[in-house]
Parts: sequence; C-alpha cells; structure tokens
Amino acid sequence: MKNDLKPIAILIAEDDEEDRMLVRDALVESRLANNIHFVEDGEQLLDYLYNRGNYQDKILHPRPGLILLDLNMPKMDGREALKEIKKEEDIRTIPIVVLTTSQAEEDILKTYDLGINSFITKPVTFVALVDIMKTLKKYWFEIVELPRNVVKEHD
Repeated sequence: MKNDLKPIAILIAEDDEEDRMLVRDALVESRLANNIHFVEDGEQLLDYLYNRGNYQDKILHPRPGLILLDLNMPKMDGREALKEIKKEEDIRTIPIVVLTTSQAEEDILKTYDLGINSFITKPVTFVALVDIMKTLKKYWFEIVELPRNVVKEHD
C-alpha cells in the first residue's frame, strides 16, 4: 500500500502456537517489515481492537491496517469475532483476510457474506506459506489504496 504514514500493523488472530510461529517466519522470509501482533482467540481480538484489558497501550497495540483471521479458535471463534467487528463503525473498515485450514464452502460463503476481503486456505508447506505472504505483501501494501481511516491511529 502506498502510504506515507507509520508502517501498517498486522494483527494475526491464531490460537495455534506453531501456526503463529510459521506465519511470523513466513512474513519475515517474505521481507514484510510491518509490525506484527498476535492474539489467540476472538475475545482477545476484540480486546485488542478496542484497546481493552491487556491491550490498553495504543503505542504497543496500534490499530491494525490488516487482520489475518483464523476461523477455528477457542472462546470466541473467528466467525463470531467477524460478526462483531463488522457491526462496529469504528473498526469495520479494517481489511480482514481469513487464513484458515477450512476449505468448507459454507465457511467461504458465510465469511464473505459477513464482509471479509479475502479467504485463504493455509497451505501445507512453509514454502507455499511464504509465497502467500509475498502475495499478501504485494497486494495489501503495494497495490491497494485504502481509505485513510483504515490506517489512522485510534483517537
């Protein structure tokens, strides 16, 4: 994305520790220099977006310019969190890319209906994950133009 402001933060909602490590490594390998933040379930995702609880410090936990969302998480899954995000005017414009193991047509249709921007099934190899992250980098941070309110900091 062409943006003269601070680097855009990426928020990744993923409950599996190994998957978080693989995604982080793939982002580094794809040379995506953005700030990367992780949450482990839908409740933490909403807390992060509203700077509640452990995420009150807006400098340590900036508004993300992109959310990578796993669907199958404990407490509140990605589908439930997505419904909540898209209801809220302040955060519904943040682009959301589902990155999940699900290939279910129902999940694809439902999440697009709820307002996601893309649906990606997690690949089985690290090399393929790096390729996906390179593509995400090019598309979301070099090609796409987003409204300014997506990348502005919280008030």
